[in-house]
Amino acid sequence: MKLYNTLSRTIEEFEPLDPPNVGLYACGPTVYDYTHIGHLRKYINDDILVRTLRANGYKVRHVMNITDVGHLTSDQDAGEDKLEAGAKKLGKSVLEVAKYFEDDFWKSLSKVNVEKPDIVARATEHIEDQIALLEALIEKGYTYKTDQAIYFDISKFPDYTKLSGQDLSEKKEGARGDVVVDKQKKNPADFALWFFTVGRFANHTLRWKAPFGEGFPGWHIECSAMSMKYLGLSFDIHTGGIDHIPVHHTNEIAQSEVATGKPFVKYWVHHAFLNVEDEKMSKSKGNFYRISELVSRGFNPLAFRYLTFQTHYRSEMNFSFEALEGARLALDRFYERASSFVQIHKHADIEFEREFLGALLQDLNTPKALSIMWEMLGSNIQDSIKAATLYKMDEILGLKIKRNAERLSDIPESVMKLVRERDSLRNNKRFVKADHLRNKIEKMGYVLDDEKDRTRVLRKI
Repeated sequence: MKLYNTLSRTIEEFEPLDPPNVGLYACGPTVYDYTHIGHLRKYINDDILVRTLRANGYKVRHVMNITDVGHLTSDQDAGEDKLEAGAKKLGKSVLEVAKYFEDDFWKSLSKVNVEKPDIVARATEHIEDQIALLEALIEKGYTYKTDQAIYFDISKFPDYTKLSGQDLSEKKEGARGDVVVDKQKKNPADFALWFFTVGRFANHTLRWKAPFGEGFPGWHIECSAMSMKYLGLSFDIHTGGIDHIPVHHTNEIAQSEVATGKPFVKYWVHHAFLNVEDEKMSKSKGNFYRISELVSRGFNPLAFRYLTFQTHYRSEMNFSFEALEGARLALDRFYERASSFVQIHKHADIEFEREFLGALLQDLNTPKALSIMWEMLGSNIQDSIKAATLYKMDEILGLKIKRNAERLSDIPESVMKLVRERDSLRNNKRFVKADHLRNKIEKMGYVLDDEKDRTRVLRKI
């Protein structure tokens, strides 16, 4: 298997530290707001990575964090805690906000068939681990204390920019006038390991006693503490969005490698952004979508999962409803084609299965994997073997093809009679009555897809 490693900036042969075991840590959500489709693209591709590894014989331990404290409105430790801000906005307690939006996160992932991690680690449930890591950093002399916080001194870690390749002179603080910064910081890129509940954080709800003073952890230290607790001091894969490269993941590497004296992560996998109609998604532009909104517009959420596979995870993806409609039609054709299979062979076609998995083993080439699926369906191999091959492929893609194909089969004769009657009305240009029948059929739980030479009948999903 080959993966692009951000650390080396090359596609590398994947060689786990302790084969066939693979430790994988995925940066999870900060649960202060709803999960949107940009987030889901990242988690769908994480899901494909885990499924591909397992299909290739690896035993994956998948860990994901839930950030429920310490992530400020600026990734560089300025502003206020996002959870505290969310609590004020919604008139709820911080823990109520965290639970509410974490529940939304899991529901959103379930809709697009993303499998839950083996271990879910919440920051507030691992404070002792974070304090222990911070004590190790203090003992090694890599920290300093201000009135507001304890910081990691990046000037003492020469390899600080090895992941990002960034020129530190580019780092600036307080670009916005409303962002509060600590004037006692030595370097703009020094990052907070622990905030004291004084000054701007005097009223911070969540706080813990520690040997170095009462307060709460910074955002970055949680991921280091929790990933190493469950995966070891060095592990195989760490995933996240490309926005995590210059700050969050760079800081994780620094604090972890100083504390342990060992390489932190072997392979860094980063996902590109999702844009909407060629623009950055934002609430102010009115192009901010949750998966529940796509469902309310009549789309199968798995159509969005299919849509993400059409763009490689390291390339920016442009979302549009036109593209989503195309993905829906393509996915429905998968379901319909599968519904016509009468028998399923015991074994998949070896050549097509090998080509399909081979595409995914080449840095998760999902567009190529999809094209191989379509090629297989159009081939002259037996339908029973096509069925077995399709379902084998779908164990990785997770489009629920077999389940939905079964829903499409055996359309009741009462429904088909109405469909034929509607076709007759349309042929005679009696469109008003035809539309009336269409509405009646849809109320019965079916969707009609009018094609050039026929009408397809699909069960609502």
